[in-house]
Amino acid sequence: MVEAVLIDLFSLPANLQNNIQGLLCNILETIEKCSSIPAPFVYVMCCQKPGSERNGEQESLLPALRDFQSLKKRLEVVCALTTAAALYTIKQRLDEKDLSIIKVILPTLRKDLMKVYIDHLFTAVYQFEFEYLQVASDCKNLQMAEPPSEKHTLPAEDMALIQSEIQMYLESLPSLKGELTILRSSLIPDDIFLHGFTTRTGGISYLPTLSSCNLFSSSKRRDPQVVVKENLRRVANAAGFNPETFHRVKIDHANAVCVMGKTEPDSYDGIVTNQKGVTIAAPGADCIPVLFADPVRKACGAAHSGWKGTLLGISMATVNAMVSEYGCNVKDILVVLGPSVGPCCYKLPHESAKEFHRIDPKCVRLFDSASPYIDIRRATRILLESGGILPENIQDDSVTDQNKNITFCTACHPDKFYSHFRDGTNFGTQIGFISIKD
Repeated sequence: MVEAVLIDLFSLPANLQNNIQGLLCNILETIEKCSSIPAPFVYVMCCQKPGSERNGEQESLLPALRDFQSLKKRLEVVCALTTAAALYTIKQRLDEKDLSIIKVILPTLRKDLMKVYIDHLFTAVYQFEFEYLQVASDCKNLQMAEPPSEKHTLPAEDMALIQSEIQMYLESLPSLKGELTILRSSLIPDDIFLHGFTTRTGGISYLPTLSSCNLFSSSKRRDPQVVVKENLRRVANAAGFNPETFHRVKIDHANAVCVMGKTEPDSYDGIVTNQKGVTIAAPGADCIPVLFADPVRKACGAAHSGWKGTLLGISMATVNAMVSEYGCNVKDILVVLGPSVGPCCYKLPHESAKEFHRIDPKCVRLFDSASPYIDIRRATRILLESGGILPENIQDDSVTDQNKNITFCTACHPDKFYSHFRDGTNFGTQIGFISIKD
């Protein structure tokens, strides 16, 4: 069932521009008579002329809207200088109302362009259906047609122009929720390595659980890849790395490790490199982003360690890859545990808690309960020390620094961090990143 209707009047042919009110009246009349739900939300997308005020553009359409009382509170005219700006504004309105099934009514000539914009600015959360306007120049004969069956591909030049328009618009947006902040460890020498852990501030993601510097996009979330890319660009600018040579692990919640320069596995939770200028990263939103640095052999690594990966030994698998690939001495490797859910908040079912209890009973609190509290950081530290990492070469602020400048509990600090445990399925993601300086 359609939840919203988007009417694209952004690029009408010249012979229709003078009768835009009549065209809009006809479309709204059709919606009012034929809609399967009473008065759906309707958004009219128009081109704002350079130098004109948005209110003036909207007021020019008011006469066409006065007769549609049932739509009055559910209809909005969105005028903008570019299609990207108008469509992104409408996306915000849809997200505010948690709408995801949209009918797009547009001139046939706009269909291929609009689909490209939608592919970039929306994710698989949304469902779109299209109806195409077929109008005579006098607007008396208006028909809405089902989409034609043939498919067309836009020229590469047009695709590039759309991508550039979207990128320029997103770059122009102000940062939300304060300045972009990167946490750094004093354990990793900054004359050799560039590294940090991101927080949730300083990006452009606007949805409450994703705002504002979300760094992961998926088909189940409303943040599209272009927004995540813009957030990463801002992080890269602030931190000083090149986002074009950025590599993030492909999470599988297991213990596979990717060696940069070798064949990339389909999925992996650890990544290592000795290439200068290449930034590697691991995400976390309760799971631990773990960074590894060997200042002697000048190699580094990053790992995503959730409870499954912790039990499967992803951290030591990353260490072992550095040893085998780059000749690192395990006693030279420095390890920093980033922001992650703490034992104060994190619970697992009793059966899973048993595995942590076997590592060390101190990793589990209230062991006899149905859902004991789990300390995945302590378990990670124990496994690292068992593998030969020196205790003083592991930074976990819950153990080594009570001021907690790096290893915060993500669930306890909603102003600073995302948390899957706290926010549910539509959660945002921060990262830990590291590279070897040129």
